[in-house]
Amino acid sequence: MDNPIDKKLAQQIVATVKDVCGQNVNFIDHTGIIYASTDEKRIGSFHEIGKQAAEKGEMLEADTDSQFAGTQKGVNLPIFHNGSLVAVIGISGPPDQVRKYAYLAERITVLLIRERELNTFSRTQAEKMHYVIHSLINRENLSQAYLLDTLEHFKISRNGRYRLLQIHIHSGRSPMNTAEAEQKIQRLFTRTDITLYTFNFPSEYLAVADSRRFPVISPILEEFAVSQKGLLKIAVGKSCPIFQLSESGHTGTAAMKSIASSDIRHYAVFDDLTLELVLASVDEGCRAEYLRKTLDALDAEDISLLSAYFEEDMSLGHTSSRLFLHKNTLQYKLDRIYKKCGLNPRRFRDATVLYLALKLS
Repeated sequence: MDNPIDKKLAQQIVATVKDVCGQNVNFIDHTGIIYASTDEKRIGSFHEIGKQAAEKGEMLEADTDSQFAGTQKGVNLPIFHNGSLVAVIGISGPPDQVRKYAYLAERITVLLIRERELNTFSRTQAEKMHYVIHSLINRENLSQAYLLDTLEHFKISRNGRYRLLQIHIHSGRSPMNTAEAEQKIQRLFTRTDITLYTFNFPSEYLAVADSRRFPVISPILEEFAVSQKGLLKIAVGKSCPIFQLSESGHTGTAAMKSIASSDIRHYAVFDDLTLELVLASVDEGCRAEYLRKTLDALDAEDISLLSAYFEEDMSLGHTSSRLFLHKNTLQYKLDRIYKKCGLNPRRFRDATVLYLALKLS
């Protein structure tokens, strides 16, 4: 008998039922062996009436302790699931008093079996999605027959074009906020008909979006990213055939790098990147050295002023209005930045160097 209730779970069930009825409870397999019991001395012993109940498929009762070998008075109820015997549950005590508890134990056991089946199904689905996505983006472990079958299961056409979405949850948020974000992401996938996705511990979702529907779902993705108020960022790779999803992954990573440190941008699509493509390719060593030469001498106030200045296209008038500064005061502050770092924000070449530094920081 393939028993879906293992010894550990059976032991938990008998303990729970005993808490309710106050009597000893046994789980008995189809051979009559007790494999879980609130009376530890009986585990592994033979239970004759339990074996008979399993063979007959019906509840049997014993009115005395000596009526059957290894049996105390009580009721013994076989439990079935999907037409197969799971176990016999025996409860010691006067049959008229404990019979109702046998039916309670049966209900608990069947519910737990169903819950385990649902969890197994969900886990299998999650494992399938994880396997497929990582096989596609890493170009490895590709069992062609299994892959094609799984793609079909998740409604992914082998001849279609798709984009890989990367959703990064901000790791600095509280666990409660992170859990809430994950629930919202799941609803987002349902809303956009995304059927193939996986979670990468500790803070990343990967999802496969149909390129044909992307013009429709892109505004939804952007609105969602903005609405989360810095809790997460979404980046989208370029459109590729499904078996070249790795390329969409690489380009999506470039898109994510372009917004990773931004406080105001939460959504990026690779197709829209220009300067960001160059900046994303800069390795960490070069980035650190560039920033050391350009921004190290400046403080947070200087950086904030430069950001506003460049966002206003280097207009003194617009920047002054935005920062509520007199134009002469703004010029004084820009000159001070020049003295501190050796780069003049009012000269095009130096301004370009500083602008790139802000983008890299």
